[in-house]
Amino acid sequence: MIQVEKKYVAYYRVSTAKQGTSGLGLEAQQYAVASFLNGQKITSEYVEVESGKKNNRPQLIAAIEQARKIKGTLVIAKLDRLSRNASFIFTLKESGVDFVCADMPDANTLTIGIFAVLAQHERELISSRTKAALQAKIAQGAKLGKPENLTYQDRVAGAQALKQKAATNQNNKRAAAMIKLYRSQELSWLAIASKLNEAGFRASRGGEFQAVQVQRIYQRIKL
Repeated sequence: MIQVEKKYVAYYRVSTAKQGTSGLGLEAQQYAVASFLNGQKITSEYVEVESGKKNNRPQLIAAIEQARKIKGTLVIAKLDRLSRNASFIFTLKESGVDFVCADMPDANTLTIGIFAVLAQHERELISSRTKAALQAKIAQGAKLGKPENLTYQDRVAGAQALKQKAATNQNNKRAAAMIKLYRSQELSWLAIASKLNEAGFRASRGGEFQAVQVQRIYQRIKL
């Protein structure tokens, strides 16, 4: 029996024009995809220079169309490169194109659909909370938007705290989504913990997931 070689279309996304021209972030994605494919050929590559908040991603649409045309598989380096906007997840799902994520090979349209909805909802919550906090500061007489209101150390510390909080929050949400998905497949708590650890997820304190932690998270999200 002749084995048909799979065809892969790679999609990369960088967040700013500066990253796109400098290669910052792009090389890491290309390396991740190449390592994952382990010598299998990439027929074409598409690079999107875009903001995560914008909906216009022509290179993603082009990559999907190319994958459909050659009956290939769309491959991306990191799941969050596709899962930040629900409308594109639905576009991918309706296209019928196969895809694979280098950092989470078990992912499917259901998985990233869950992630997309969670990410979009979280963005909306953050936006509304930020606006409410700014309005409260203004009502208290604070003068916002001026450098003298914050020292350099304050700005650096604030940026680091927000970055850490966002990363932890997204990790927790994705882990919860995966737990819910695997539990629907009737996997045991221990098996789910192993799946999460293999995919690179870490518990809130940085250690590996244990069965009891998985069970607690599942019970919490079911409430």
